[in-house]
Amino acid sequence: MKAILLTFDVEEFDIPQEYGQEVPYEQQFEVSRLGLEALLSILEKYQAKATFFCTANFAQHHPELIRHIAQNHEIASHSFYHDFRKPTTMSDIIASKKVLEEISSKPVVGFRMPRLMQFNTPELANHGYQYDASLNPTYLPGRYNFLSKPAQPHWIGNVLEIPSSVLPVFRLPLFWIAFKNIPLPLYKWFCKITLKRRGFLSLYFHPWEFSDLSPYKLPTYVKRQSGQELIAKFENLVGSLAKQKAKFLTCSEFLKTIKPSQKTSEMAVFQS
Repeated sequence: MKAILLTFDVEEFDIPQEYGQEVPYEQQFEVSRLGLEALLSILEKYQAKATFFCTANFAQHHPELIRHIAQNHEIASHSFYHDFRKPTTMSDIIASKKVLEEISSKPVVGFRMPRLMQFNTPELANHGYQYDASLNPTYLPGRYNFLSKPAQPHWIGNVLEIPSSVLPVFRLPLFWIAFKNIPLPLYKWFCKITLKRRGFLSLYFHPWEFSDLSPYKLPTYVKRQSGQELIAKFENLVGSLAKQKAKFLTCSEFLKTIKPSQKTSEMAVFQS
C-alpha cells in the first residue's frame, strides 16, 4: 500500500518579521491556532491521519489543543522556537522533545528543523529521535540547493530521513508554496504522478497559511491564497488524495513499514 504523509509545521507566525513587519507575540499564536483548527476539521472529515511538527513554544501556549491533536495524529518536534533571529541549537531540540512529550503524553520520535536548515542529523538518534523530515530535495533560490540529495527515504546513521516530495525527474517541489501557486488540477496531477512513481507522497504546510493573511506585508507568492479560499482548496486536495490507492499515515507509522534489515543500508528505501 502506498503512503500519503500530510505534515504541518505548527509554529509561531513570524514570517512577516522576515519582511520588516513586527507582529505581536500573542497574535503570532492566534494566527496559527485559527488555521490549525480549520485544518483539523478537514482531516477529521476524511479520517486522514497527519503529523504535526510543533514548536515547544506553541505547545506551551496551547497545551489543550496539542493534547486534542495527539488523540488521532502524531506530534513531532519543530524545535523549541521558530524565530529566524535565534539559531536553533541541539539543546533546543532536546528540550522541545521533553516538553512535547509532557504535554501530549505521547512519545515524540520525529523532528523537522525550522526553515529546513542543515544540522547534525545523526546526532538526533542519541536523543531518542528516530526520523527526520527536514530535507526538501530541490533548489530553492536564496534558501538551499539539495538537488544532489536523495528524493527517496534513506538512512543517515540510525535516523530515517523522510524527504518532502518533489516531482520525479524535474525535482519540482510539492511543498506549501507550490500548493498555493500552482493551479489545483495540475498540482493534484503532480501528486498522483509522484505517489505512483515513488510509492509515497510527503507534503508539508503551515497552519498560519489557512488564516487570513491580507493584513500582512508578505510577498505575493506567500499570501496569494489564504483563509477560506485556501481551506477550500486544501479540502479539495484531501478529498482527491482519499480516492487514491494509498493510505494516510503519520510519519512514525510510515517508519514502522520499513523492514529492520533495511536499517543497515545507506541506499534509498524505495526505488525511484
